[in-house]
Amino acid sequence: MLKQFQQHIKHHHLFQPNDKLLLAVSGGVDSVMLCELCHQSGYDFAIAHCNFQLRGAESDRDEKFVRDLAAKYKVEIFVQQFDTNAEATKHKTSIEETARNLRYAWFDSIVKELSSPSPSGEGFRVRLLTAHHANDNIETVLMNFFRGTGVKGFRGILPKHEKIIRPLLFAKRVEIENFAKENNLAFVTDSTNSQNDYTRNYFRNELIPGIQKVFPKTEENILQNIERFTDVEVLYNQAIDLHKSKLCEEKGNELHIPVLKLAKAKPLQTIVYEIVKEFGFTALQTTDIINLLQAESGKYIQSSTHRIIRNRKWLIISPKNTNEAVTILIEEGDANVQCAIGNLQFKKSANLTIHHSPLTASIDAAKITFPLLLRKWKQGDYFYPLGMKHKKKLSRFFIDSKLSILEKENIWVIVTNKKIVWVVGMRIDDRFKITENTKECLEITFKN
Repeated sequence: MLKQFQQHIKHHHLFQPNDKLLLAVSGGVDSVMLCELCHQSGYDFAIAHCNFQLRGAESDRDEKFVRDLAAKYKVEIFVQQFDTNAEATKHKTSIEETARNLRYAWFDSIVKELSSPSPSGEGFRVRLLTAHHANDNIETVLMNFFRGTGVKGFRGILPKHEKIIRPLLFAKRVEIENFAKENNLAFVTDSTNSQNDYTRNYFRNELIPGIQKVFPKTEENILQNIERFTDVEVLYNQAIDLHKSKLCEEKGNELHIPVLKLAKAKPLQTIVYEIVKEFGFTALQTTDIINLLQAESGKYIQSSTHRIIRNRKWLIISPKNTNEAVTILIEEGDANVQCAIGNLQFKKSANLTIHHSPLTASIDAAKITFPLLLRKWKQGDYFYPLGMKHKKKLSRFFIDSKLSILEKENIWVIVTNKKIVWVVGMRIDDRFKITENTKECLEITFKN
């Protein structure tokens, strides 16, 4: 086991022998074995233990056991108690998710503390080690399969991911238990492991043993599949990255995708999902996003953080935070809209007073269709300046208005049905002016 442990670390380049290691230790058999293997290997390590206060006296028992373990190895120990139930209620997250977020945030703070240079200027390269093993990986892959996480989920837990290192993924649970027995290692057992209230416990205690009755080599087969899918993911990502490079154009913090080119991409469902998932969109929204390819300009789909807007021949992925976006949807009823250059106020009124200030636009409400689009102007844009019967390109309009390059870069327009309604702060389009037939006015005021 010691030899496999050291070979696994070397093969995956997990850390260097002179690195400082922070071991996440619960007191269970897997984390106790991790301590013993690091001790036998001569590594410099410290121990971190989380007391989530979820099991009463048993949680306190585990904390005392880990403190004694640190004393046995004569290493530094960090202990933190969390009111996990209160945190879960506060953030409206599950106990599992809450505990995970709490422990990794705390682990990160310890790593930073240990990595800080001493007064003499010396600093350590600190690595966080967890005791995830092969059976944890098997359970994770099966859970990912049923969650529908795609190819990425099939390769399971990585030996090294960001700041977290998992040097026990080569060992199965039965091998860990045998090692503990052979080395007379004491450990504690979490009584909730036998309960199926948590998803992982159900997979461990019920689902996998049931599958093994039909396929006795389930564990070995899944572990082999994990290796294959790790390679498959590399090839998959290479193909997806190639499609992204051909389809996606970054413009500031927005992503612009040509509709016609995307419609020809195959396999369309997979490519669309891989593009949009990092913006908070789910696999279930993929079909609705594809439907935007046939939708009229102004239609959109949104996630918790972004919108995908159909604008002419483009799909635009834009932040919902309008201070960050350069393409903003304005819904009917919106009274205030904030953008990078200022604030726009909207008000409908039967008062048909025409304002002569360039900072206020008086529009015939019947001539526009919501949602409106607020965006930066671009080359090729044109409108019919108020008082003129012929169209003029904005680039020419700006030259005639003697705008500087910097001033032109900060010009925004409001659009309805592909038509510019107002060059914000300058002039409205003649087609949307108030006439003797106007019954209701939409007044838009710009505050820089």
